[in-house]
Amino acid sequence: MASQSLVMPGEVLSEDVLPVPQKSSLPLKLGPGLRHTPPSTITNTVAGLLCIDRKKNAIWVENNSGRYLPQTNDVVIATVHHSSTDWYHCSITPHTTFAQLPQLAFEGATKKTRPQLSSGSLIYARVTAASKHLDPEIACYNPSTGKGEGLGELKGGMIFDVSLGMARRLLLNKQREEGKLVMLEDIAEQVAFEIAVGRNGKVWVKADGVKETLLVGNALQCTDKEGLDIDEQRKLVKKLLRQI
Repeated sequence: MASQSLVMPGEVLSEDVLPVPQKSSLPLKLGPGLRHTPPSTITNTVAGLLCIDRKKNAIWVENNSGRYLPQTNDVVIATVHHSSTDWYHCSITPHTTFAQLPQLAFEGATKKTRPQLSSGSLIYARVTAASKHLDPEIACYNPSTGKGEGLGELKGGMIFDVSLGMARRLLLNKQREEGKLVMLEDIAEQVAFEIAVGRNGKVWVKADGVKETLLVGNALQCTDKEGLDIDEQRKLVKKLLRQI
């Protein structure tokens, strides 16, 4: 479970707050909202909650406002804007530079078998390169294994916007224990659906019908906006299920 404390932009983190890894070989992982200045200065760049996961030796600032800033290894949901000879140019957040997706960056893709994506196509991808000086680059496969691992084009379904904090909670391995989220688990007992969560605050949902898809999306957004606890989430799910 990550510990949290409030921080403001420009604050320099003291060494006392940095996590001490359980394994000495585990490097410190800096997430969104932090900037490293060599050799060892770490500065907050946004206001929010400083989150520390000592088990993973990771530290980041949780901030629900503002726009998403791409970080290497983040999974995102992007929209294809246009294509060029070797690239798809994709939107991750509005009014920012496009992320670059190589047309062969898919599992088993060749020039003959690569996906033919058009403007407006949705993709689930991982950020492979991110820098404030260059456009981010994304890929729909794991370069180490060559496997898609759930990444690729998202067909059908609907997109729902959530806060960046909610997106991070949804991506936790233990949603109930660490994220205090149970609505998806409760809905899944009654309704079959697929879901993909982007760290950029986008959630793709696909169920058997429109009503079921909207139920999942509404549960996500209501829990996010109203800050529902576990009991309140369960009451919400029961109410939504009665409506279909």
